[in-house]
Amino acid sequence: MSNNTVANIFNAPELRKRLLFVLGALAVFRVAAAIPIPGINADVLRQLFQANQNGILGFMNIFSGGALGRFSILALGIMPYINASIIMGLVRGAHIFPALDRMHKEGESGRRKENQITRIFALFLALLQGGMMTFAITRVQGAGGVPAVVDPSLIFFATTLVTLAAGTMFVMWLGEQITEKGVGNGISLIIFAGIVDRLPGAIMEIKERVATGEMDFFMAMVIVAAVLFITALVVWLETAQRQIPVQYAKRQIGNKMYGGQTSYLPLKIDQSGVIAVIFASSVISLPLTIASFNQEAPWAQKILNAMGRGNIWYMLLFSALIIFFCYFYNSMTINPSDVADNMKKSGGFITGIRPGEPTKNYIEWVMNRLTFCGAIFVCLVAIMPDAFRAKFGVDFYFGGTALLIVVGVALDTVGQVQAHLLARNYEPLMKGSKRIKGRWFNIQ
Repeated sequence: MSNNTVANIFNAPELRKRLLFVLGALAVFRVAAAIPIPGINADVLRQLFQANQNGILGFMNIFSGGALGRFSILALGIMPYINASIIMGLVRGAHIFPALDRMHKEGESGRRKENQITRIFALFLALLQGGMMTFAITRVQGAGGVPAVVDPSLIFFATTLVTLAAGTMFVMWLGEQITEKGVGNGISLIIFAGIVDRLPGAIMEIKERVATGEMDFFMAMVIVAAVLFITALVVWLETAQRQIPVQYAKRQIGNKMYGGQTSYLPLKIDQSGVIAVIFASSVISLPLTIASFNQEAPWAQKILNAMGRGNIWYMLLFSALIIFFCYFYNSMTINPSDVADNMKKSGGFITGIRPGEPTKNYIEWVMNRLTFCGAIFVCLVAIMPDAFRAKFGVDFYFGGTALLIVVGVALDTVGQVQAHLLARNYEPLMKGSKRIKGRWFNIQ
């Protein structure tokens, strides 16, 4: 983003208002994430998360912006809503309920009803996950057998359960407000804020470990270089696209000839962006988080030993989930049949491909291969820090998953800011003009 772009942001009242709203909403989220639930022994939680800094609890604590490590009122975060969206998408994609399919085809009103069902389902999942997490925290003990919960009574369980569910509903509402009144996707920006909030602390920790001799300076430089390399790779991945040339046939209307132009159908290599990574992280984190709170139980030990971060089974399952959600998201957002039909109606065709069914098959063929390549790249970036840690035994504080989310959300938000600026610059050209028979005339 250039200096002129930054200056234009402050000169655009509507855009400035939207950005200030986003900053205010994120500040409210950060304040709420720092409010702990009453009755929690903070020292025991601190010991637990320090011991599991590089495990799934440490990862989820970064993912929640530190809310889980404090067991705050927003400890569940947005995960129940994400899980509800995943399940709703799978149910709709599998065509299990015909009424849901009809609702999805009703347009804006149908989408509002579907969103309302997703919210109700998210509340149910928040109560379920909150109950499991509350039960798990009551069984955590610190050094000397000190319990994490001061008084694990029924009242504590009920109030904590309601508080965690209400926190999820609040975060969900806040994300929707950011999407509607701000810039960018609200849910993604909330996750982005939680991750970025942990970055200064991670940098200071690396600096302290180098100063005390716990970490070699050369290894610290290797970590910095790896972060920069992964960042550059993610930027390339999020901006790379395949442009399919589309030719428009010439049409004569009256005495004028229209068409005959060449355009492009842009298909991103990573069409799903950060959605696939967020979905995969949400699915794999729930059982591992509950197991981490019950590390003394035999069943929890089996799960953690088999699925610990850096373990080959964890990386394989995480990669499989990312690939699945990449294909799942693309199938839900891009319909090759609709693209081919719209292209045919507007007189467009792909060079060497007949309109209609052959065009649909060709677009589907290209999409499947792009999705596969993009999913493999995303998997490599996501598991690279875990493999790096397992191979060299070095802490990698700002992992590939976090970088994927941070860079992806930042690029998307910058793109929307530039779109707002472009629309603002275009408005004066249309002001005082009137369209007559498809042409614009100045009436000033």
